[in-house]
Amino acid sequence: QVHLVESGGGLVQPGGSLRLSCAASGFTLDDYAIGWFRQAPGKEREGVSCIATDGSTYYPDSKKGRFTISRDNAKITVYLQMNSLKPEDTGTYYCAILKSDLICSDYEHDFGSWGQGTQVTVSS
Repeated sequence: QVHLVESGGGLVQPGGSLRLSCAASGFTLDDYAIGWFRQAPGKEREGVSCIATDGSTYYPDSKKGRFTISRDNAKITVYLQMNSLKPEDTGTYYCAILKSDLICSDYEHDFGSWGQGTQVTVSS
């Protein structure tokens, strides 16, 4: 059974860093692209990064230079390193498996098998 579990969230001050983890089970991680999404209260999920099966990475312009996605296929885990965090980065972060034929995507409806999410709060 396909299963994703996010961890690593917490409360951090503006300018701080966090590393989120997405632990996978029930499938071969390197066969799929994985995306990270953020959902703020009352808003839709927003794609923040995606890593393709060949290891290529994709970020929206607002996250370039601050967020880094990586994968460790041996540990069947995908990471999201977040630096220089801002209050607007606050939200629940989810990882998910890309279900379409695209290399990567930032559109939530291209993804499935969502994890339960991990909360990130950036506040002083």
